[in-house]
Amino acid sequence: MAALDLLGRRWALRVVWELVPSRAGFRELQARCGDMSASVLNTRLNELRDTGIVTLDSDGRWELTRLGRELVDALKNLEFWSAGWAKELAARKDAARPRAYPAARK
Repeated sequence: MAALDLLGRRWALRVVWELVPSRAGFRELQARCGDMSASVLNTRLNELRDTGIVTLDSDGRWELTRLGRELVDALKNLEFWSAGWAKELAARKDAARPRAYPAARK
């Protein structure tokens, strides 16, 4: 449950997601995250670092650790599940929608 507590915090997953393609410095990562406040980004990065999900390299750029990459792999399964879930919800809404009948011919 500790993982869900951390990852459920605002912006935490976004920070992880934005490090998937490549490592990034603080300002670059802030821009990737839609210009979130520096204080929130700093807090999330420190929390993610303390739990071993991200690390700061010798060049001052943030990157995913092995655990962070494993987290992303686990989230891909959730992404796959959510795509099927969205289709099922759309089908339910479509099935519940009243059908229009063609106008009677005179």
